Amino acid sequence: MMHPADLPETVSVFPLPGALLLPRSRLPLHIFEPRYLQMLDDALKTPERLIGMVQPNPTLSNDNKLHQIGCAGRVTQFSETEDGRYLITLTGISRFRIKSELDAFTPYHRCAVSWDGFERDLGKAEADDAFDRSRFLNLLERFFSSRQLSTDWDTLKDADDELLVNSLSMLLDFDPEEKQALLEAPCLRTRRETLVTLIEFAMRGGSSEEKLQ
Repeated sequence: MMHPADLPETVSVFPLPGALLLPRSRLPLHIFEPRYLQMLDDALKTPERLIGMVQPNPTLSNDNKLHQIGCAGRVTQFSETEDGRYLITLTGISRFRIKSELDAFTPYHRCAVSWDGFERDLGKAEADDAFDRSRFLNLLERFFSSRQLSTDWDTLKDADDELLVNSLSMLLDFDPEEKQALLEAPCLRTRRETLVTLIEFAMRGGSSEEKLQ
């Protein structure tokens, strides 16, 4: 577990549409572009081994086009393929807010960041006291059936609140802006409510019909 004093003032940033990382969750990545191979090599040389995952924001008119809020992950696993690519796992540490992009002599983004307001991310796993698990799993089963998806239901039923909500937030195929909404949710309960809304909206085919019961 990292402490606020361990968090650096600058972070290397990997803008990847649809790739969501959340605190205490794990994100597998396949690194093959030369600039991001260099980013990984540079990150591994630091004591924190942090990489910031950020959603690109196509609505911005500036050159950076990044959402302000991302999540930093520590490289906890990595392996190199014979042709020089990396398979890595990031473990989410904390969200951050981008203050500015640095004019660094690197082919990848480096940003000055603030960790203020995200202190809870460094603590223990969150619980959701208002979580109606049976109703949620029923909705999820209908959603998976409508998409012809399969899953290990026993594992889902046994997962704790945070692992269940965060894993689904990361794995389900939502748009980048929807992923950003899940990232910016201030607490687990809000993220779960946002996730339910997105699932119900997807089941309606994006229409404005009545909410599913």
